[in-house]
Order: sequence, then C-alpha cells, then structure tokens
Amino acid sequence: MRRALVVLVAAIAGIGVFTGGLAWLLTDPKPPPGAGRGERLYYAYCITCHGRDGGGSWRAALFLLRPGHLASPRVGAESDRYLFDIVKHGGAPIGRPGMPSFGYHLKDEDIAELVKYLRTLSKQ
Repeated sequence: MRRALVVLVAAIAGIGVFTGGLAWLLTDPKPPPGAGRGERLYYAYCITCHGRDGGGSWRAALFLLRPGHLASPRVGAESDRYLFDIVKHGGAPIGRPGMPSFGYHLKDEDIAELVKYLRTLSKQ
C-alpha cells in the first residue's frame, strides 16, 4: 500500500514537472517595454510563426511550416500595399496558402502600423 502511494505521488510530481516545463516552453514572448503599436501587434499575431527576428520560429518548423523570412531583402523590396494585402487577405489569393488572413482581426490602421514595423525588420 505504501509503495503504491509513493509511485502515485512520484507520477503526479512527474506530470507536474512535465506540464510546467511545457507551459514555460510554449509561453509567448512579450514585447519589450516601450514597444510601439506595430511591434506589439507583431508580437501578438506574427511572432508564433515568423519568430522575433522575422526569420521563422521553431513552432512553425514543428508543424512543417516555412513562413516567409520577413527580414530578407526580397520582402524589403515589396511595396507597402503588397504587405498590407497579404496581411489583410492572407496568402491564399496569391498562392501562399500558409499565411492566414488577419482582415477580420485587425483594422486597416492596425495593419498599416504592422507593415511599418515589418519594414524595420528588413533593415536590421
């Protein structure tokens, strides 16, 4: 009876450690203090797939997704209208079905702020 109780306590402790570590690993990063509106939006909506520096995150790789490298010169050469449209309407209309649309979640002003922040990623 005592051995079964010890095994049960050890199992519960092991599950607690596992779930605590998993929760720590999956916690979304927070924007730095003093971040502007565009950067806060990026951290809220984009960082899960594109990562902090815009080069992709391990979470996206875990699900075999290859998001666009937002800091690349190719993205930096795109027009603001193109970036605005791909954020608002997603990638499906232009053959990039992995990019979801955020037009229902964000106002046009918010998407414009996000595009301004994306421009800073390509300059880093």
